[in-house]
Amino acid sequence: MKIHEFQAKGIISKYGVAVPQSIVVKSVDEAVAAAKKLPGEVCVVKAQIHAGGRGKGGGVKVSKGIEAVKTNATDILGMQLVTKQTGPEGQEVKTLLIEEGMDIKSELYFSIVVDRDTQKIMLIASTEGGMNIEEVAEETPELILTESIDPALGLRPFQAQRLAYGLKLEEYGPKMPRQAAAFFMGLYEAFVAEDCDMLEINPVVVTGDNRILALDCKMSFDDNALMRHKGTVALRDLDEEDASEIEASKWDLNFIKLDGTIGCMVNGAGLAMATMDIIESYGAFPANFLDVGGTATEERVEAAFKLITQDKNVKTILINIFGGIVRCDVIANGVVAAFKSVKLDIPVVVRLEGTNAELAAKIIEESGLKDKLIMVKGFGPAAKKAVEVAQ
Repeated sequence: MKIHEFQAKGIISKYGVAVPQSIVVKSVDEAVAAAKKLPGEVCVVKAQIHAGGRGKGGGVKVSKGIEAVKTNATDILGMQLVTKQTGPEGQEVKTLLIEEGMDIKSELYFSIVVDRDTQKIMLIASTEGGMNIEEVAEETPELILTESIDPALGLRPFQAQRLAYGLKLEEYGPKMPRQAAAFFMGLYEAFVAEDCDMLEINPVVVTGDNRILALDCKMSFDDNALMRHKGTVALRDLDEEDASEIEASKWDLNFIKLDGTIGCMVNGAGLAMATMDIIESYGAFPANFLDVGGTATEERVEAAFKLITQDKNVKTILINIFGGIVRCDVIANGVVAAFKSVKLDIPVVVRLEGTNAELAAKIIEESGLKDKLIMVKGFGPAAKKAVEVAQ
Protein backbone atom coordinates (compact mmCIF):
# COMPACT_ATOMS: atom_id res chain seq x y z
CA MET A 1 0.00 0.00 0.00
CA LYS A 2 1.23 3.50 -0.92
CA ILE A 3 0.20 6.95 0.22
CA HIS A 4 0.66 10.47 -1.12
CA GLU A 5 3.58 12.76 -0.34
CA PHE A 6 1.49 15.07 1.84
CA GLN A 7 0.20 12.09 3.84
CA ALA A 8 3.69 10.68 4.32
CA LYS A 9 4.96 14.06 5.52
CA GLY A 10 2.13 14.20 7.99
CA ILE A 11 3.23 10.87 9.44
CA ILE A 12 6.97 11.59 9.72
CA SER A 13 6.34 15.01 11.26
CA LYS A 14 4.76 13.21 14.23
CA TYR A 15 8.20 11.73 14.91
CA GLY A 16 9.96 15.09 15.02
CA VAL A 17 11.08 15.15 11.38
CA ALA A 18 11.01 18.70 9.98
CA VAL A 19 9.00 19.30 6.80
CA PRO A 20 8.15 22.52 4.89
CA GLN A 21 4.86 24.29 5.48
CA SER A 22 2.29 23.19 2.92
CA ILE A 23 -1.42 23.06 2.14
CA VAL A 24 -3.35 20.39 0.21
CA VAL A 25 -5.77 21.69 -2.44
CA LYS A 26 -8.06 20.33 -5.13
CA SER A 27 -8.80 23.43 -7.22
CA VAL A 28 -6.98 26.43 -8.71
CA ASP A 29 -8.83 28.84 -6.41
CA GLU A 30 -7.78 26.82 -3.38
CA ALA A 31 -4.19 26.84 -4.68
CA VAL A 32 -4.17 30.64 -4.90
CA ALA A 33 -5.67 30.97 -1.42
CA ALA A 34 -3.08 28.53 -0.04
CA ALA A 35 -0.19 30.44 -1.61
CA LYS A 36 -1.34 33.63 0.12
CA LYS A 37 -1.21 31.89 3.50
CA LEU A 38 2.33 30.54 3.12
CA PRO A 39 5.43 32.61 4.01
CA GLY A 40 7.52 34.20 1.25
CA GLU A 41 6.84 35.05 -2.34
CA VAL A 42 7.94 31.69 -3.77
CA CYS A 43 5.77 28.56 -3.61
CA VAL A 44 6.09 25.13 -5.17
CA VAL A 45 3.08 23.57 -6.89
CA LYS A 46 3.35 19.77 -6.62
CA ALA A 47 1.17 17.10 -8.21
CA GLN A 48 0.07 14.38 -5.79
CA ILE A 49 0.06 10.97 -7.46
CA HIS A 50 1.41 7.57 -6.43
CA ALA A 51 4.53 7.76 -8.59
CA GLY A 52 8.04 9.15 -8.54
CA GLY A 53 9.66 11.33 -11.18
CA ARG A 54 6.89 13.94 -10.99
CA GLY A 55 9.28 16.85 -11.50
CA LYS A 56 10.70 15.44 -14.73
CA GLY A 57 7.17 14.90 -15.99
CA GLY A 58 6.18 18.52 -15.37
CA GLY A 59 4.26 17.85 -12.18
CA VAL A 60 6.39 20.02 -9.84
CA LYS A 61 6.88 23.71 -10.57
CA VAL A 62 8.51 26.50 -8.57
CA SER A 63 6.20 29.52 -8.69
CA LYS A 64 7.21 33.10 -7.91
CA GLY A 65 4.15 35.19 -7.16
CA ILE A 66 0.42 34.48 -7.05
CA GLU A 67 -0.05 34.66 -10.83
CA ALA A 68 2.62 32.01 -11.35
CA VAL A 69 0.91 29.80 -8.76
CA LYS A 70 -2.40 30.23 -10.57
CA THR A 71 -0.87 29.44 -13.98
CA ASN A 72 1.04 26.38 -12.78
CA ALA A 73 -1.88 25.03 -10.76
CA THR A 74 -4.09 25.37 -13.85
CA ASP A 75 -1.53 23.50 -15.97
CA ILE A 76 -0.91 20.66 -13.52
CA LEU A 77 -4.37 20.04 -12.06
CA GLY A 78 -6.20 17.60 -14.31
CA MET A 79 -3.17 16.77 -16.45
CA GLN A 80 -2.32 13.18 -17.31
CA LEU A 81 1.10 13.05 -15.65
CA VAL A 82 3.46 10.54 -17.24
CA THR A 83 6.57 9.32 -15.39
CA LYS A 84 8.69 6.17 -15.51
CA GLN A 85 6.58 4.74 -12.71
CA THR A 86 3.15 5.48 -14.21
CA GLY A 87 3.71 3.86 -17.58
CA PRO A 88 2.82 5.55 -20.89
CA GLU A 89 -0.83 6.04 -19.91
CA GLY A 90 0.12 8.30 -16.96
CA GLN A 91 -2.08 9.25 -14.01
CA GLU A 92 -4.59 12.07 -13.74
CA VAL A 93 -3.65 14.75 -11.20
CA LYS A 94 -6.60 15.42 -8.90
CA THR A 95 -4.77 16.87 -5.89
CA LEU A 96 -2.01 19.47 -5.45
CA LEU A 97 0.32 20.32 -2.62
CA ILE A 98 1.17 24.01 -2.35
CA GLU A 99 4.43 24.25 -0.43
CA GLU A 100 6.60 27.10 0.82
CA GLY A 101 9.72 27.83 -1.21
CA MET A 102 13.10 26.92 0.27
CA ASP A 103 16.50 28.61 0.21
CA ILE A 104 18.45 25.43 -0.52
CA LYS A 105 22.17 25.01 0.12
CA SER A 106 22.38 21.31 -0.53
CA GLU A 107 20.25 18.36 -1.58
CA LEU A 108 20.85 14.90 -0.10
CA TYR A 109 19.33 11.45 -0.54
CA PHE A 110 18.11 9.26 2.32
CA SER A 111 16.07 6.06 2.48
CA ILE A 112 15.33 3.11 4.74
CA VAL A 113 14.55 -0.34 3.36
CA VAL A 114 14.37 -3.93 4.56
CA ASP A 115 17.44 -5.93 3.50
CA ARG A 116 16.08 -9.45 3.23
CA ASP A 117 19.51 -10.97 2.52
CA THR A 118 20.88 -9.94 5.91
CA GLN A 119 17.49 -9.79 7.67
CA LYS A 120 18.34 -6.29 8.81
CA ILE A 121 17.18 -2.76 8.11
CA MET A 122 19.37 -0.76 5.74
CA LEU A 123 19.86 3.00 5.79
CA ILE A 124 21.02 4.42 2.46
CA ALA A 125 22.28 7.97 1.99
CA SER A 126 24.08 10.02 -0.62
CA THR A 127 25.22 13.56 -1.30
CA GLU A 128 23.50 13.23 -4.71
CA GLY A 129 19.98 14.19 -3.65
CA GLY A 130 17.33 14.90 -6.26
CA MET A 131 18.72 12.29 -8.66
CA ASN A 132 17.59 8.74 -9.37
CA ILE A 133 19.49 6.72 -6.77
CA GLU A 134 19.74 3.79 -9.22
CA GLU A 135 21.79 5.95 -11.59
CA VAL A 136 24.04 7.13 -8.76
CA ALA A 137 24.61 3.54 -7.62
CA GLU A 138 25.52 2.48 -11.16
CA GLU A 139 27.69 5.42 -12.20
CA THR A 140 29.26 6.58 -8.90
CA PRO A 141 28.75 3.83 -6.30
CA GLU A 142 31.36 5.41 -4.02
CA LEU A 143 28.82 8.18 -3.30
CA ILE A 144 26.38 5.70 -1.71
CA LEU A 145 26.63 5.38 2.07
CA THR A 146 24.93 2.61 4.03
CA GLU A 147 24.32 1.61 7.64
CA SER A 148 23.05 -1.85 8.52
CA ILE A 149 20.73 -1.88 11.54
CA ASP A 150 20.04 -4.88 13.76
CA PRO A 151 16.27 -4.70 14.42
CA ALA A 152 16.80 -5.98 17.97
CA LEU A 153 19.10 -3.04 18.78
CA GLY A 154 17.66 -0.33 16.56
CA LEU A 155 19.51 2.61 15.07
CA ARG A 156 22.28 3.66 17.48
CA PRO A 157 23.16 7.37 17.80
CA PHE A 158 26.76 6.74 16.71
CA GLN A 159 25.51 5.17 13.46
CA ALA A 160 23.32 8.17 12.71
CA GLN A 161 26.22 10.55 13.39
CA ARG A 162 28.59 8.45 11.29
CA LEU A 163 26.15 8.82 8.41
CA ALA A 164 25.96 12.59 8.97
CA TYR A 165 29.75 12.93 8.88
CA GLY A 166 29.89 10.67 5.84
CA LEU A 167 27.66 13.22 4.10
CA LYS A 168 30.15 15.95 5.15
CA LEU A 169 27.46 17.92 6.94
CA GLU A 170 30.01 19.41 9.34
CA GLU A 171 30.89 21.75 6.46
CA TYR A 172 27.62 23.58 7.20
CA GLY A 173 28.47 24.17 10.85
CA PRO A 174 29.57 22.23 13.95
CA LYS A 175 25.98 21.60 15.08
CA MET A 176 24.79 20.21 11.76
CA PRO A 177 25.93 16.55 12.20
CA ARG A 178 24.03 16.28 15.48
CA GLN A 179 20.94 17.88 13.92
CA ALA A 180 21.15 15.49 10.98
CA ALA A 181 21.59 12.50 13.30
CA ALA A 182 18.39 13.46 15.15
CA PHE A 183 16.65 13.80 11.77
CA PHE A 184 17.76 10.27 10.78
CA MET A 185 16.75 8.86 14.18
CA GLY A 186 13.26 10.32 13.77
CA LEU A 187 12.87 8.76 10.33
CA TYR A 188 14.02 5.38 11.64
CA GLU A 189 11.52 5.60 14.50
CA ALA A 190 8.74 6.36 12.00
CA PHE A 191 9.84 3.45 9.77
CA VAL A 192 9.64 0.92 12.60
CA ALA A 193 6.57 2.27 14.38
CA GLU A 194 4.53 2.50 11.18
CA ASP A 195 5.60 -0.95 9.89
CA CYS A 196 7.04 0.45 6.65
CA ASP A 197 8.87 -1.62 4.09
CA MET A 198 10.27 1.52 2.41
CA LEU A 199 10.74 5.14 3.42
CA GLU A 200 12.50 7.52 1.03
CA ILE A 201 13.34 11.22 1.37
CA ASN A 202 14.60 12.62 -1.92
CA PRO A 203 15.73 15.22 -1.43
CA VAL A 204 16.67 15.98 2.14
CA VAL A 205 17.62 19.66 2.02
CA VAL A 206 19.99 21.84 4.00
CA THR A 207 18.55 25.36 3.96
CA GLY A 208 20.25 28.74 3.97
CA ASP A 209 19.53 29.12 7.69
CA ASN A 210 21.04 25.68 8.39
CA ARG A 211 17.90 23.62 8.87
CA ILE A 212 17.42 20.07 7.64
CA LEU A 213 14.03 19.27 6.12
CA ALA A 214 12.32 16.49 4.19
CA LEU A 215 11.41 18.17 0.90
CA ASP A 216 9.71 15.02 -0.39
CA CYS A 217 8.65 11.74 1.21
CA LYS A 218 7.58 8.36 -0.10
CA MET A 219 6.36 5.57 2.17
CA SER A 220 5.06 2.08 1.53
CA PHE A 221 3.89 -0.36 4.16
CA ASP A 222 4.02 -4.03 5.03
CA ASP A 223 0.55 -5.21 4.02
CA ASN A 224 0.72 -7.97 6.63
CA ALA A 225 0.90 -5.35 9.39
CA LEU A 226 -1.88 -3.04 8.23
CA MET A 227 -4.33 -4.53 10.74
CA ARG A 228 -2.31 -2.64 13.37
CA HIS A 229 -2.69 0.68 11.55
CA LYS A 230 -6.33 1.50 10.88
CA GLY A 231 -5.43 5.17 10.51
CA THR A 232 -2.95 4.39 7.75
CA VAL A 233 -5.45 2.20 5.90
CA ALA A 234 -7.87 5.13 5.98
CA LEU A 235 -5.33 7.16 3.96
CA ARG A 236 -5.69 4.83 0.98
CA ASP A 237 -6.59 6.74 -2.18
CA LEU A 238 -8.88 4.36 -4.05
CA ASP A 239 -8.88 6.62 -7.12
CA GLU A 240 -5.11 6.14 -7.47
CA GLU A 241 -5.09 2.35 -7.26
CA ASP A 242 -6.29 -0.24 -9.73
CA ALA A 243 -9.77 -1.46 -8.72
CA SER A 244 -8.80 -5.11 -9.27
CA GLU A 245 -5.80 -4.77 -6.93
CA ILE A 246 -8.03 -3.26 -4.24
CA GLU A 247 -10.47 -6.15 -4.64
CA ALA A 248 -7.57 -8.63 -4.44
CA SER A 249 -6.44 -7.17 -1.12
CA LYS A 250 -9.87 -7.94 0.36
CA TRP A 251 -9.25 -11.63 -0.33
CA ASP A 252 -5.57 -11.53 0.72
CA LEU A 253 -4.47 -12.25 -2.85
CA ASN A 254 -1.16 -10.99 -4.26
CA PHE A 255 -2.32 -9.48 -7.54
CA ILE A 256 -0.72 -7.02 -9.96
CA LYS A 257 -2.33 -6.15 -13.27
CA LEU A 258 -0.08 -6.25 -16.36
CA ASP A 259 -0.53 -5.62 -20.10
CA GLY A 260 -0.46 -9.11 -21.64
CA THR A 261 -3.14 -11.49 -22.88
CA ILE A 262 -2.65 -14.60 -20.73
CA GLY A 263 -4.20 -14.52 -17.28
CA CYS A 264 -2.20 -16.37 -14.63
CA MET A 265 -3.36 -18.07 -11.43
CA VAL A 266 -0.44 -19.58 -9.53
CA ASN A 267 0.43 -20.55 -5.96
CA GLY A 268 3.72 -19.16 -4.67
CA ALA A 269 5.51 -15.99 -5.74
CA GLY A 270 8.51 -17.88 -7.14
CA LEU A 271 6.37 -20.15 -9.29
CA ALA A 272 4.31 -17.13 -10.38
CA MET A 273 7.45 -15.34 -11.57
CA ALA A 274 8.65 -18.46 -13.36
CA THR A 275 5.24 -18.82 -15.00
CA MET A 276 5.41 -15.27 -16.31
CA ASP A 277 8.93 -15.88 -17.65
CA ILE A 278 8.03 -19.10 -19.45
CA ILE A 279 4.98 -17.46 -21.05
CA GLU A 280 7.28 -14.79 -22.49
CA SER A 281 9.74 -17.44 -23.65
CA TYR A 282 6.95 -18.90 -25.82
CA GLY A 283 6.22 -15.50 -27.37
CA ALA A 284 3.31 -14.12 -25.34
CA PHE A 285 2.92 -11.87 -22.29
CA PRO A 286 1.17 -12.35 -18.95
CA ALA A 287 -1.88 -10.25 -18.15
CA ASN A 288 -1.23 -10.33 -14.43
CA PHE A 289 0.80 -11.59 -11.51
CA LEU A 290 -1.50 -13.54 -9.19
CA ASP A 291 -0.34 -15.64 -6.25
CA VAL A 292 -3.23 -17.35 -4.44
CA GLY A 293 -0.86 -18.37 -1.64
CA GLY A 294 -0.40 -21.60 0.25
CA THR A 295 -3.65 -21.41 2.22
CA ALA A 296 -6.07 -20.87 -0.63
CA THR A 297 -9.73 -21.68 -0.08
CA GLU A 298 -12.36 -22.40 -2.71
CA GLU A 299 -13.79 -18.90 -2.11
CA ARG A 300 -10.39 -17.22 -2.63
CA VAL A 301 -9.78 -19.21 -5.80
CA GLU A 302 -13.19 -18.17 -7.13
CA ALA A 303 -12.41 -14.52 -6.28
CA ALA A 304 -9.04 -14.83 -8.04
CA PHE A 305 -10.69 -16.29 -11.12
CA LYS A 306 -13.18 -13.42 -11.26
CA LEU A 307 -10.37 -10.87 -10.93
CA ILE A 308 -8.58 -12.29 -13.95
CA THR A 309 -11.72 -12.40 -16.08
CA GLN A 310 -12.45 -8.71 -15.48
CA ASP A 311 -9.55 -7.90 -17.82
CA LYS A 312 -10.93 -7.68 -21.35
CA ASN A 313 -7.44 -8.22 -22.82
CA VAL A 314 -7.23 -11.78 -21.47
CA LYS A 315 -7.45 -14.34 -24.30
CA THR A 316 -6.87 -17.42 -22.18
CA ILE A 317 -6.11 -18.32 -18.56
CA LEU A 318 -3.26 -20.49 -17.34
CA ILE A 319 -3.79 -22.11 -13.94
CA ASN A 320 -0.45 -23.42 -12.70
CA ILE A 321 -0.68 -25.04 -9.27
CA PHE A 322 1.86 -27.24 -7.54
CA GLY A 323 0.03 -28.64 -4.52
CA GLY A 324 2.16 -28.69 -1.40
CA ILE A 325 0.39 -26.93 1.42
CA VAL A 326 -2.55 -26.03 -0.82
CA ARG A 327 -4.44 -29.07 -2.12
CA CYS A 328 -5.13 -29.42 -5.82
CA ASP A 329 -8.72 -30.56 -5.20
CA VAL A 330 -9.46 -27.28 -3.38
CA ILE A 331 -8.17 -25.36 -6.38
CA ALA A 332 -10.20 -27.54 -8.75
CA ASN A 333 -13.43 -27.00 -6.80
CA GLY A 334 -12.81 -23.25 -6.75
CA VAL A 335 -12.13 -23.14 -10.50
CA VAL A 336 -15.25 -25.15 -11.33
CA ALA A 337 -17.41 -22.93 -9.11
CA ALA A 338 -15.92 -19.78 -10.62
CA PHE A 339 -16.25 -21.05 -14.17
CA LYS A 340 -19.96 -21.70 -13.70
CA SER A 341 -20.47 -18.39 -11.89
CA VAL A 342 -18.63 -16.24 -14.44
CA LYS A 343 -19.91 -18.18 -17.48
CA LEU A 344 -16.58 -17.70 -19.19
CA ASP A 345 -16.25 -18.15 -22.96
CA ILE A 346 -12.44 -18.14 -23.20
CA PRO A 347 -10.31 -21.29 -22.81
CA VAL A 348 -8.58 -22.19 -19.55
CA VAL A 349 -5.42 -24.30 -19.47
CA VAL A 350 -4.94 -26.15 -16.17
CA ARG A 351 -1.80 -27.70 -14.74
CA LEU A 352 -2.38 -29.27 -11.30
CA GLU A 353 0.36 -31.37 -9.77
CA GLY A 354 1.12 -32.44 -6.21
CA THR A 355 -1.22 -33.10 -3.29
CA ASN A 356 -4.54 -34.64 -4.44
CA ALA A 357 -3.76 -33.96 -8.11
CA GLU A 358 -5.60 -37.13 -9.21
CA LEU A 359 -8.69 -36.10 -7.23
CA ALA A 360 -8.50 -32.62 -8.81
CA ALA A 361 -8.42 -34.14 -12.29
CA LYS A 362 -11.47 -36.24 -11.43
CA ILE A 363 -13.35 -33.16 -10.16
CA ILE A 364 -12.72 -31.31 -13.41
CA GLU A 365 -13.57 -34.37 -15.54
CA GLU A 366 -16.92 -34.84 -13.75
CA SER A 367 -17.74 -31.11 -13.80
CA GLY A 368 -19.10 -31.16 -17.33
CA LEU A 369 -16.47 -28.58 -18.27
CA LYS A 370 -13.83 -30.94 -19.60
CA ASP A 371 -13.99 -29.36 -23.08
CA LYS A 372 -13.49 -25.86 -21.67
CA LEU A 373 -10.90 -26.68 -19.01
CA ILE A 374 -7.85 -28.02 -20.86
CA MET A 375 -5.83 -30.26 -18.53
CA VAL A 376 -2.10 -30.43 -19.34
CA LYS A 377 0.68 -32.25 -17.50
CA GLY A 378 4.01 -30.48 -17.06
CA PHE A 379 4.98 -26.86 -16.52
CA GLY A 380 6.46 -26.19 -19.96
CA PRO A 381 3.74 -27.99 -21.95
CA ALA A 382 1.01 -26.12 -20.05
CA ALA A 383 2.56 -22.71 -20.74
CA LYS A 384 3.13 -23.62 -24.39
CA LYS A 385 -0.49 -24.76 -24.75
CA ALA A 386 -1.80 -21.52 -23.16
CA VAL A 387 0.19 -19.44 -25.65
CA GLU A 388 -0.99 -21.52 -28.60
CA VAL A 389 -4.63 -21.26 -27.52
CA ALA A 390 -4.33 -17.50 -26.96
CA GLN A 391 -2.90 -17.00 -30.43
